[in-house]
Amino acid sequence: MDGDRYSDGRGARAIKLADAVVKKPWGSEYLVFESPEMAVWLLHIEEGLSTSLHCHPSKNTGYLLLSGEAELGFIADSKVIRAPNKQMLRRGLFHRTKALSSGGVFVLEAENPNDKADLVRLSDSHGRGALGYESGSAFSARGEKEFWIDPNGEFPVEYVHRDFSFVVEQPVDTAYFAKLDPADIVMFLRGGVGKVVDGRRHLATVPGDIGLAQVIAIVASEMEFLDDHTLVLRVSGELN
Repeated sequence: MDGDRYSDGRGARAIKLADAVVKKPWGSEYLVFESPEMAVWLLHIEEGLSTSLHCHPSKNTGYLLLSGEAELGFIADSKVIRAPNKQMLRRGLFHRTKALSSGGVFVLEAENPNDKADLVRLSDSHGRGALGYESGSAFSARGEKEFWIDPNGEFPVEYVHRDFSFVVEQPVDTAYFAKLDPADIVMFLRGGVGKVVDGRRHLATVPGDIGLAQVIAIVASEMEFLDDHTLVLRVSGELN
């Protein structure tokens, strides 16, 4: 996906998707992390507006509400959630997000596999029901204010916005997770924890997975290894 290029609709040079801010009818989004396996996008949804009711037929999504209050809707029901909050959205699950807060909401979405064309809209109040992902005039060049997590950088790094913050760090062993606040929310960007089964190494958590630290700590305590390249994104949370 990093190699995909789109015109910005104003006669300027083509823009790589990784370098673009994508204008949406409900706000905007841009890429904050990318690997061959997965990608993480930061969405800003404006107050009172909603994404389409859509699914990803082939990819799972780790969903993290970073700020504000939102309605997370599905075909048959919906629920109001308040930040910080997380959800694993399985492949094929139709979902939408409506921003309820003044100033809108910010959401991180980790998509595995990394494929922006993996999109089917069931309904859309902006007339995009039969359309794919945005292109053309929806793209503008990103600036210095947009976050970018360098996979080859030095960690830990704290990323701070006026409405939220998160930390990206590299665990050194499986005991790392037990040392976190149980209410913290952890998203795997790379690697994971696993066990050797029938002589083969199997990851129990994969890039894009998201969960509470207290749950991941239980899983990690029964695992045998931490992948050498593991990288996680962590948000301080509150247990209900």
